Amino acid sequence: MSVWFEGEGSIDCDIAQVERALDDPAGLFVGIVKLMPGLVSVDLLDHGSDSVTIRTNEGLMNRTNISKRVDGERFVLEFDEKYEAGTKVTTTSHFLEEFAPSDTGVAHRLVISDLRAPRFLGFLYRTFGSSKTGNAFLSAAKTYLEM
Repeated sequence: MSVWFEGEGSIDCDIAQVERALDDPAGLFVGIVKLMPGLVSVDLLDHGSDSVTIRTNEGLMNRTNISKRVDGERFVLEFDEKYEAGTKVTTTSHFLEEFAPSDTGVAHRLVISDLRAPRFLGFLYRTFGSSKTGNAFLSAAKTYLEM
């Protein structure tokens, strides 16, 4: 497993709110993706027991192999993502998110690994996009769960 981004944040909510959000992965993913910078159009196209397909103004996002585990009071969410941003770049990666109670609400840890993005634009994204993208996901999750 090759880690592309790893970061942590704090969310001002209780773990029960996170648990409720994780019960509806399609709603959670759409809610978070809508808050990502540059995305002005986000629509849920399809969802199943372990998959979600979302269309954004940039392209098509497929999240598959979605699994949720409970480890004591900690929740772990994992999924694979394929994001086709038009014809310019297609990325694939694996996401692992951990949510655990903390003194200030909920500690959120995000690990994005096994990123693949071919061609020149993919090279630029792989090389320069990790911090911006990972921190944007952390920030969007924080905003969504604090609503």
